[in-house]
Amino acid sequence: MDLSALLAFFDAWFAAWIVAPISAVIFFDLAFWSDAIELPIVVVWLILGAGFFTLRFQFVNVRGFRHAIDCVRGRYTRPGETGEISHFQALSAALSATVGLGNIAGVAVAVGIGGPGAVFWMVLAGALGMSSKFAECTLGQKYRIVGENGRVIGGGMIYLRRGLAELGHPKLGRVLAAVFAVMCIGGSFGGGNMFQSNQSFAQFANVFPAADSALGAVLFGGALVFFVGLVIIGGIRRIGEVAGFLVPIMCSLYVVTGLVILAMHAGDLGDALGEIVHDAFVPSAVAGGFVGSLIQGFRRAAFSNEAGTGSASIAHSAAATDEPIREGMVALLEPFIDTLVVCTMTGLVIVVTGAHEAPDAGSGIAMTSWAFASVFPWFEYVLSLTAILFAFSTMITWSYYGEQSWAALFGERSILAYKVIFLAFAWAGAIFTAGAVIDFGDMMILGMAFPNIVGVVMLSGKIRADLDDYLGRLRSGEMVPVDGG
Repeated sequence: MDLSALLAFFDAWFAAWIVAPISAVIFFDLAFWSDAIELPIVVVWLILGAGFFTLRFQFVNVRGFRHAIDCVRGRYTRPGETGEISHFQALSAALSATVGLGNIAGVAVAVGIGGPGAVFWMVLAGALGMSSKFAECTLGQKYRIVGENGRVIGGGMIYLRRGLAELGHPKLGRVLAAVFAVMCIGGSFGGGNMFQSNQSFAQFANVFPAADSALGAVLFGGALVFFVGLVIIGGIRRIGEVAGFLVPIMCSLYVVTGLVILAMHAGDLGDALGEIVHDAFVPSAVAGGFVGSLIQGFRRAAFSNEAGTGSASIAHSAAATDEPIREGMVALLEPFIDTLVVCTMTGLVIVVTGAHEAPDAGSGIAMTSWAFASVFPWFEYVLSLTAILFAFSTMITWSYYGEQSWAALFGERSILAYKVIFLAFAWAGAIFTAGAVIDFGDMMILGMAFPNIVGVVMLSGKIRADLDDYLGRLRSGEMVPVDGG
């Protein structure tokens, strides 16, 4: 049996005996009126959690927005605060894990299936997700562990264990923390690594057909491993520095291009917005009706910004601050940027250019490429570069997420072994299309939401008490901005 046949056999076995049973639980579908309209239970779980946190913390996603921007700008940062990276670097690192190929291809899929109205529901779900990010990242800071060497370890695998122990549920906390860590490691190998490597090479080879060969895949994978390795060896400090440089460039390049297209279609923008709002409530039957539009919008937001999975809390726990609530405020900006800005930009460009109705536009990333290329024919080259940068930034941050979860389970001395395995998966992702392994990684990321939301809901009383205390001190003038304003 040759290598390709062996890999195919393993992929089929893994899909049948590992992926399928877990998928049946994580993606258990709730049917609405028709078997053709289904909603994965994990999306219901994420949206219910986001709605609960929004109400529990009295719309912190709205009232904390301006303060969050001030915190990112460093107006409340004091020298000597405990941590490894700045607020901005933590935000950039967490964003680099979520702003990626899903913002380009996933939105097109949502609009293609659910119609333009899916964009409206995607924005609503993203706004609610801001409260989830606030809650889980506050806990990441509150219960983080700072070693003697200044190394910080935090995230769901820590706050679930320590926080629930404080509430008198140590056994439940240990179980939830272990499940979270295992799923995070699995997600770091699959969705946060192999998928990114695989899709970035596919997009590169599509634009440069000469590279579409076994040798091209080997060289591309090797180059990716080299650059990812250079960054992750330096830990969260290096990841924060690179993310802080790349993320603003990536987002700006993509959003500015989109804004130019919208400006060139200014006369059609009003009709496009009207179509999105109208279709959100009165969509065509082809798009699955009202429920179909709502479900596709909610699915895309949940899958894109990862609010509620607890992943971002790992990066934010390393931020230099002595105020956990402050870092939670910073974190709530992530779904805003990821979903309300980047995803919405993609959706608007698709609708205003008519790509969702063009018979030759295709689906997924091809539809997005068609929409942008209808104005800028050279955009496929920019999209290829953007896809590679998005994939690279996602990989370096997810390597840190997996590394921290690995350390929580097996100790810091084994971290080198994890990094070697991670880089091996990165190389394999460019060469082999291991669909079952990639699907498994995606399921692990979403599966993190189950233990995470249970724990965060149980700890929401502590977050609320800390939030009230923090805002009280902020209103009283006890917290003075660094510039005195």
